[in-house]
This record gives sequence, structure tokens and C-alpha cells, in this order.
Amino acid sequence: MNAPATLKNDVVDVRAQFPGLGEGWHYLDTAATAQKPQAVIDAITKAYAHDYATVHRGVYERSAAMTQSYEAARDAAASLIGGKAEDTVFTRGATEAINLVAQTWGRQHIGKGDRILLSQLEHHSNIVPWQMLAEEVGAHIDVAPITGDGRIDLEAVEAILTEEHKLVSFAHVSNVFGSVLDAKEATRLAHNVGAKILLDACQAVPRLPVDVEAIGCDFYVYSAHKLYGPTGIGALWSKHLADMPPYQGGGSMIDRVAFDKTTYAPAPTRFEAGTPHIVGAVGLHAAIDWVRAQDIARLETHERGLVAFAREELAQVEGVKLYGPDDALGIVSFNVGDVHGHDVATILDDANVAVRAGHHCAQPLMDYLGVPSTVRASFAAHSDASDVAALIEGLKKVKRIFG
Repeated sequence: MNAPATLKNDVVDVRAQFPGLGEGWHYLDTAATAQKPQAVIDAITKAYAHDYATVHRGVYERSAAMTQSYEAARDAAASLIGGKAEDTVFTRGATEAINLVAQTWGRQHIGKGDRILLSQLEHHSNIVPWQMLAEEVGAHIDVAPITGDGRIDLEAVEAILTEEHKLVSFAHVSNVFGSVLDAKEATRLAHNVGAKILLDACQAVPRLPVDVEAIGCDFYVYSAHKLYGPTGIGALWSKHLADMPPYQGGGSMIDRVAFDKTTYAPAPTRFEAGTPHIVGAVGLHAAIDWVRAQDIARLETHERGLVAFAREELAQVEGVKLYGPDDALGIVSFNVGDVHGHDVATILDDANVAVRAGHHCAQPLMDYLGVPSTVRASFAAHSDASDVAALIEGLKKVKRIFG
């Protein structure tokens, strides 16, 4: 196995910064959740230990300092994707962000007979909230097909869209295929019929430079834990926040509370009821700083190269069926003959290779592919050719066991 020089970790050599990566362990499940660099762990520890206090409410010095840190994290979360802090809401993750849009903007603007366009490759978090809304208001959901190599078919999207469509909601990068949406073109098509567009960017922001202003989309959501940050926090960006009603009621999101009438704080505060995930925001900021220090464009090149190399090696293993495009970003899905993905993953685990096997929260896509599951290897900044080599050796063991 002769790996290209750029995959020998002389492009991105950061493995030593990840304490969760044990010696000889090959973590290929970053699409599910990323390992954390020491800089993020240190920031979280410091925030809980020496810096901890509530935000927005205290007038004492430490509370004021923590409030500054929390709002600095919002600035970072916005600027990472080319947006502004006043258009950025902290959520528990992309799932809550999509639900927030569905239950606020969606309830206001989608009604009986209106249509929502999703695609065949969407994550359940970008399907179920829209189904719940559609059932509530009497709207209809259409599903855009995918191309033979696993991309959202934008020609079909253009043919499907009508003025009855109020919303398009697509993954920027597929969590199964690693295929990258032409987000700007998808936005143009949605806007041509007067529809708004939401982009699920969970797999995009860790590995792709993003500029929401250039894309022109209406809603953009992502989770911190796939971006080398902590779980339990994510972000929603939108220029429509000022026109959206509150999502939850409680402390912080109010202007004034009285029994006869309550008035609400302006966006984005009106969407952050209760004590927020303060330390999560600090951890997200540290993760963003870490990713930027690596140069996101360089990470994109690195992960595209790893996928290309992995697909080339996997194609040489008899019985392996590959899914998705050759130029996928950071993710490769496959099956080995008729061996169930869980069996493949278990044997790979014995070989110290961690992959994801199952439907990847994309059961409609598995149904479309006619398989119960796939095996998914997903790469990160710390991945290199040795991870691919370990994967291939593990699959040889699968072949020996199952024949």
C-alpha cells in the first residue's frame, strides 16, 4: 500500500493533540462525533474550575467575565460561517435548531396545502421535524431524488419546485455519502419559487470553508460535537430571527413578565430560554479556534485525499461495494458482500478500528439503496494513511472469517 505523501500526516500532523486516541487505535467515526483536542478539553476544564459563573444576570466581576466569554463564543460561531452574532442562536445542537425553525418560522409560514422539499439522503433530524409540522398544519412533503453517485439531483429539484413550496431543507454534506451539495445553486433554485432554504451543515463545518452570505441561504445549522467541540451545543444562523416568535418560555428570553402580559427579548436572546450551556459555548469557541488554526481549506484537502485513497484501496478488496461519489468529503460508506454491517464493525473493532455501522439515522436512504445498513468510515484532521491501512487489514480478517 503506497499512500500519497500528503496522507502521511505531513499536511495535518495533529494526532498527538488528541488524548482520546490511544496507541494503535484507529478512530474512523468522526461523522458521528469527533474526538477532542487537548486545547478544547483545557478550555472546558478552566471554564468549570477557575472561571465558572452564570451569565447575563450577575453584576459581579466573574459573572461579567463569563458573559463576555459566552458572547465571544457567539461571535466565533457566527464568523466561522461568515455570519454575524446577532443572527446566531445557541441551541443544543443541529437537531434542536431544525426543530426551532420548524416550530417557529414553520408554523408562521407553512400551512394547509403548502409543500416542503427534502431529499432522499437526509438525516432523520432533517425529516421528522418537518413531518411533525406537516401533519399538524396539513402541508405536504416532497422528496428530491439523488444521482447515481449519491448527490442531491438539482436538475430534479428544479423540476419539482413550484410556488406551493415554502421551504427546502437539505444536507450541505451527506452524513452517509460525504457528497457535497452545491449550496449556492440549491439556494438559487429555492428562491426562484419564493421558498426559503435550510442547510444542515453538521458534516460541512468541520471540513469545508463556509460563507453563508455568499451562499445566500435562509437558515444554517450545525453541532459543536462534530466540530471537535463538546456535546449539547450547536448553532442556528438566520437573518429571519427578528420575525420569528419565541420557541420556549422561561428566564433570559424575556423583556418584562407580568400576569396580564409578557414581552420578549429581541433575537437571538428570545430563543435561549433558561440558563444556557455556558461551558459548552466556551468549548465550542475553543474548537473553532483550533479548527481555524489548522486552516479549514487545508483540512478539506486532507480529508478529500484520505477518502480518495480509501476508496481506491477498498475497491481492491473483493466483495466490497462502495457508495457515494469518488470526490466525497471525509466520509466513505461501503458493504462487504452480504455480511451485515454490525458484524463487519465488530470484527474491525477487534482489529482496533472504530467505524459506524447501521442506518446512520438515514433509514429512507437505506431503503432506497435496498440494504439494511452500511459500514461508514469517516476521517478527521488526525486521520492518516495508517488508519486506511488498518481498515483494509481489518476487512481482510472479515473476508477470512466469512469467506
